[in-house]
Amino acid sequence: MSKYFGDKKFYKMVLTVAIPAIIQNLVTNFVNLLDNIMVGRIGTEQMSGVAIVNQLNFVFYLCMFGAVSGASIFGSQFYGLKDTEGLRNVFRFKLITCVLLALVAMSIFFFGGDFLISRYLLSTESEGDAALTLASGNGYLMVMLIGMIPYSVTQVYVSSMREITDTRVPMTASVIAVFTNLVFNYILIFGKFGVPAMGVYGAAAATVISRFVECLIVIVWTHIHRGKYFYITGAYRTLKVPGVLAKQIITKGMPLLINETFWAGSLAILSQCYSLKGLEVVAAQNISSTISNLFNTVYLQLGASIAIIVGPLLGAGKMEEAKETARKMIVFSLMGCVAMGIIMASTAHVFPLLYNTTDHVRSLASSIITISACFTPLFGFENAAYFTLRAGGKTGITFLFDSGYQWIIMLPLAFILTHFTSLSILPVIACVQASEIIKAAFGIFLIKKGVWVNRIVAGSA
Repeated sequence: MSKYFGDKKFYKMVLTVAIPAIIQNLVTNFVNLLDNIMVGRIGTEQMSGVAIVNQLNFVFYLCMFGAVSGASIFGSQFYGLKDTEGLRNVFRFKLITCVLLALVAMSIFFFGGDFLISRYLLSTESEGDAALTLASGNGYLMVMLIGMIPYSVTQVYVSSMREITDTRVPMTASVIAVFTNLVFNYILIFGKFGVPAMGVYGAAAATVISRFVECLIVIVWTHIHRGKYFYITGAYRTLKVPGVLAKQIITKGMPLLINETFWAGSLAILSQCYSLKGLEVVAAQNISSTISNLFNTVYLQLGASIAIIVGPLLGAGKMEEAKETARKMIVFSLMGCVAMGIIMASTAHVFPLLYNTTDHVRSLASSIITISACFTPLFGFENAAYFTLRAGGKTGITFLFDSGYQWIIMLPLAFILTHFTSLSILPVIACVQASEIIKAAFGIFLIKKGVWVNRIVAGSA
């Protein structure tokens, strides 16, 4: 059994890395839940409009995640190799890439936001006001664009902190930001303390303010503590990145960037397919996904911790230790998923009651939450497998494993079920999620084969 389970020292090490990230994301998702409830108090159409925009923004967020993830593979291994200049060049690469991506995303959403939102409002059976949903979503999106640049810079600084295994400062900055968001949501959405009620515009403005707060915290903290974040000294003397390293990062990182973009895009299209069953399905999906994200935080961050812990081991050439550590962390993540799935299923009927919406929407949301809870262990293993493959730089295989599967199997299945059958939304969602069993089997094969055990960096000095 020692092959799959560690001792107290092992779990203490894992939890030291994972717990700050788990707390950070729990707080973030809990405040997102409260935000969601606040917007839901305005009306179902406004809640649906914000939900659609957040689905589109999710594409941007994961695109940004993919951009820093590819470079962070190198940053993590440079840290294991004790290569300061390598870390510094990775930081520069991420900064240039993320700011450029943010500018591209802002342009796409500014000129095409109305069209993109309207793709979710094609159902003719919905009782909701599609025009009000569109107006609410578009207004929310235009304000949210302002926060994209600070968000992108934050991701650069936070990912660099995590490369040197520091997850506490990102947690602190995020917690402060989300509580800032919560306070301003209350003031701006409902018009408190003499401020006029701004509705969905207030919700967006509160998020933008929190983005700037988080960005300021991580920048100031990093530059004040240059001894700990040693790579930041001289990082801005030039923005040039050695051509050889840039080519390596692009070669390894581009599949991750494409993967995250395609994966997020597949979720957006998946939601669009589900929306054909009615606008009430959009509202129910919004409620269920908000609740699911709260519970999924544990396995998502345990999976992300695999890359943080295993990456430096690979960079230092400790291959056997890396394999043993990854195996035990995957099992630990799976155990956490089972526990979260049980809690999630047992409380599925409670959370939808907090929303000011119809009984039908609440019932749908409760059922979708229950379905997701049943598949949580499956999702948890796939997430752990993804980060294990990524730690070793197997980004091409990661792309096929993750978004490739989404586009080849899951999206066609969802499209067929929603366009060419009379199935209601619940069996459709259950069938689509059940199809991930094949993906999990593929993940088991790749992990056991050890294709991810690679050292991809060498000293730059």
